[in-house]
Amino acid sequence: MHVLLVTKGHPFEREPFLAMWDALEGVTYDHVEHPEARDRIHPERVAADVIAFYDMPGLTFTRADPPLVLEEPPAELVAGFEALLDVGVPMVFLHHAVAGWPAWERYAEVVGGRFHYAPATLRGVAYPDSGYLLDVTHTVEVLAADHPICAGLPPTFELRDELYCFPVVADDLVPLLRTRHPTTADAFWSADRAIRGRLHDAEGWTHPPGSDLVAWARVERASPIVYLQPGDGPPSYADPNVRRLLANALAWAVEAAPTTAR
Repeated sequence: MHVLLVTKGHPFEREPFLAMWDALEGVTYDHVEHPEARDRIHPERVAADVIAFYDMPGLTFTRADPPLVLEEPPAELVAGFEALLDVGVPMVFLHHAVAGWPAWERYAEVVGGRFHYAPATLRGVAYPDSGYLLDVTHTVEVLAADHPICAGLPPTFELRDELYCFPVVADDLVPLLRTRHPTTADAFWSADRAIRGRLHDAEGWTHPPGSDLVAWARVERASPIVYLQPGDGPPSYADPNVRRLLANALAWAVEAAPTTAR
């Protein structure tokens, strides 16, 4: 299986992250960063069995006021992305990729949700900025033991990782994993405060209860879609359950894709 691995837009520890990919049996990959990666978002140029997004395009942190500038996706990128969905190229979105392209609502609908660094509207609903909780040990529960993506996972396992409080909007997804950690606003810090230089701050911030889902699958037109929230840093990259989950997600997405997309 050959993967187009797309990164850039959010910091991560490169060596342990790529070590996780190197350890996946039967997986090869092209690691491409933005902006060069945008040229590969097209059926004629993807040159891979599946795309794994570990990127966060479409927003720039300014370290000023306003702290965030949003970018509209180029028309050719939108056309290429839609063409991928038409032919059924599978896509796996990892961790912070759920925050990508905040000015492009269609992208959030494909992924199944969106993490907001600033207040925004999604599907006609106004949301505050999302919540985050770094380096927390929490219990993950398998919700679909018979699904191939969950194969070989224990019914529950402990994971040290980052959690999000954000809206999940897709109404046709298959829930795979949930966290048992509280998902109410009082358990998280404000993302908007963080990008303003105030880490671990939630003063005056509120948010509707977030989803407890940390992994799901769905199909958008012909393309199998998977979102996996685990994967913030080295403890998660090295976790055997996270590695199994990632390998399973890639394999399922490729197997579920139309034969013409393989």
